[in-house]
Amino acid sequence: MRVDDFDFDLPEELIALRPVNPKHSARQLVVNAPNSNGFIDQKVWEFPDFLTSKDLIVFNDTKVIPSYLFATRGEMVTEVNLHKRLSPVSWLAFAKKTKRLKIEDQLSFGDGRLSATIQEKHDGGEILLNFDVKAGDLESVLAEIGMMPLPPYIASKRDVDERDRDDYQTMFAAREGAVAAPTASLHFTPELMEKISAKGIKTAKVTLHVGAGTFLPVKVEDTNDHKMHAEWGNVSDDVAELINGTHKNGGRVVAIGTTVLRILESASDGQGKIHPFSGDTSIFITPGYRFRCVNMLMTNFHLPKSTLFMLVCAFAGTETMKSAYDYAVRQGYRFYSYGDSSLLFQGN
Repeated sequence: MRVDDFDFDLPEELIALRPVNPKHSARQLVVNAPNSNGFIDQKVWEFPDFLTSKDLIVFNDTKVIPSYLFATRGEMVTEVNLHKRLSPVSWLAFAKKTKRLKIEDQLSFGDGRLSATIQEKHDGGEILLNFDVKAGDLESVLAEIGMMPLPPYIASKRDVDERDRDDYQTMFAAREGAVAAPTASLHFTPELMEKISAKGIKTAKVTLHVGAGTFLPVKVEDTNDHKMHAEWGNVSDDVAELINGTHKNGGRVVAIGTTVLRILESASDGQGKIHPFSGDTSIFITPGYRFRCVNMLMTNFHLPKSTLFMLVCAFAGTETMKSAYDYAVRQGYRFYSYGDSSLLFQGN
């Protein structure tokens, strides 16, 4: 498929720079709801009204680390965004000015509080860094000197600040390793979780450490030529059993975010059964994909020509989602990580 087929016009003023307060008061566009004509406008607070006690909501419990760093090499200053941990002291990262960087160069961070050696250089501005710290110490140093890795469409419009340390972290964050937030979960609050619990709706958590590659533009003309960056994920035995039991009992699996959908589909076999999973996934979902596990998807509004917009087109139907995004633009929905939400039922 041509990447241009997934393009659309988005006014700059619809890019959200801050979340709403309270977060569950964000708007939500419901698409493909049973027995409905067209789209339904509601608030995220009303999301559980579409569910029953047979259904299962699945969240991503990854935790974003402050992985955006300023680096120096002599007089040169550059910017580094860690995106995938390979060991306790080694990370793949996207860096600026990589043409001026060489293998074995030493980079300094945080006024000399942290240093790293460039071990490898890859295409697309990617480098492999080996940090000069003891295993287990890196995260505490990053917490002090790093900044939250806001997406470029926000960071290019305002400075990252202390408020983002809370705003860009979900209430489910437990397992450190992400360098981008699973943004659909940012809408959830303790009050909304109490409402979900009161309806008897079950919940579960999986892990997918979201990488900075999720924001990379698709630079090829055909989707067949695009390579996804791998991300590490985990589905436990207990969660796999709970999901399989949900389907067996006639319930629906509701993925909160594309990250949850991607790890669940990676852990599913051809018959739709979920198996325990631990490892990398680089699954790339485009129209024509047959979904094996997820029945409903809650997700924010995504970039034109992005892999995530391709995914929602695959889930709910390309023409349906193009119409939905056109409607969302006309209705002034807020887009991207700090923006509003959509609730998608599978298309035919």
